[in-house]
Amino acid sequence: MIKVSETAKKKVIELMTDDGYNPTEDFVRVGVKSGGCSGLSYDLKFDKENQEDDKVFEDNGVKIIVDKKSFLYLIGTTLEYSGGLNGTGFVFNNPNANRTCGCGESFSL
Repeated sequence: MIKVSETAKKKVIELMTDDGYNPTEDFVRVGVKSGGCSGLSYDLKFDKENQEDDKVFEDNGVKIIVDKKSFLYLIGTTLEYSGGLNGTGFVFNNPNANRTCGCGESFSL
C-alpha cells in the first residue's frame, strides 16, 4: 500500500485538473526505474488506464497504480509534497530505502 499525505493529495488534484485528468477517475502512476545518483529513481506521472499486472490502491481520495516490479520497492511508502525553502515537489518517504541522495529523488536498497 502507498499512502498519500493531505498536502500531496491537494497538489495531485490541482495538477491532474490542470493537465486535463479527472482526479476522481484517473490515476497517479508511481514507479521505480534504474538511474539517479543512488541507483534507483522514482517515476511519477498521471495515467487514464491501468495495465493487467498493476496494483491499484486508493488512499486519501487519490487513486494510485504501481507496476508489479516497482511495487516491491514501494511497499509502505508515503507520497508527500514539500513546498519549503529547500525546494518544491513531491517527496517519497520510503521505509525500504537504505540510502537516499540529497535531493530525495533516488535511493538504494
